[in-house]
Amino acid sequence: MLDLSTRYMGLNLRTPLVVSANPLSQKVENIAAMEDAGAGAVVLFSLFEEQIRREAAKAEKVLSSTTNSFAEAADFFPGLEEFSVGTGQYLEVIRKAKERVDIPIIASLNGITADGWIEYAREIEQAGADGLEINVYFIPADIRLTATDVELRYLDIVQLVRSTVRIPIAVKMNPYFSSVGHMCQQMAMAGADALVLFNRFYQPDFDIDELKVLSNLELSVPAEIRLPLLWIAVLYGRVPVSLAATTGVHGAKELIKYLLAGADTAMVASALLKHGIGWIGDILEDLHRYMTEMQFVSIDSFKGAMSQQHVSDPAGYERSNYIQILEDRNWR
Repeated sequence: MLDLSTRYMGLNLRTPLVVSANPLSQKVENIAAMEDAGAGAVVLFSLFEEQIRREAAKAEKVLSSTTNSFAEAADFFPGLEEFSVGTGQYLEVIRKAKERVDIPIIASLNGITADGWIEYAREIEQAGADGLEINVYFIPADIRLTATDVELRYLDIVQLVRSTVRIPIAVKMNPYFSSVGHMCQQMAMAGADALVLFNRFYQPDFDIDELKVLSNLELSVPAEIRLPLLWIAVLYGRVPVSLAATTGVHGAKELIKYLLAGADTAMVASALLKHGIGWIGDILEDLHRYMTEMQFVSIDSFKGAMSQQHVSDPAGYERSNYIQILEDRNWR
């Protein structure tokens, strides 16, 4: 019998396919369906500090301007956007999910202040989350910020959260650091138990007729796996933390590639939004078929098989591949 189990951020997972943060996990019924389909763990939709504070400010404004009870005053609240949820509701999802399913539940937190990171991380742990994913969504648009300033901001957050909670923490990395490998090492030293490669920043577009900024959310595509695939292959065996791949997992092929590179888990979201939660089972069925054909008895038997762990100069290795591609390509 094939062993699909893996270990991620200190947690035992029955399969290497993890559901990443997305709106589907707002409902406990969906989380249960994800478990039934074979997910190894679920990362809940992100809790954003700005939304919590905005919600609190709206409540205070309503209550200070009306004599209605809170229940009646709540009718004045506008509909919350996707992902927008207060701490009470978020913590309740954690509690109910832990009562309903056996797979690990990993919370996702995006804070903006030191107090926010501390307060909400502590509440998430107390609610029973098995782990916490730190989602630092920070665009250094201030051109006065140096690379060191940006790196220290990330590291300070990790150290702050690590000193606050005992549950394992993962950091959702971005690929824009000057030295990704060194930054990953620093994250490990700061207290991260896992690194998620890579955060997918939602970039704006322009409507040239209406002169408006568009914020369209586009689902990932399989071609986007190449950058995280490269860095997971480089980092495997070189950093003392778990590695998770995110972006572009739409089928077993992407999952298998990430595992061959050295990922402990691969995360899926866009494919579920497109095909439904049952798609998890289809991916795992194809993974099982691949392992049978290749005579792999477990995930560990082929994880990292195509990493660069034994290459003395990974950068030189990649450059030689690049040159080979240019030489082999017929440009005429």
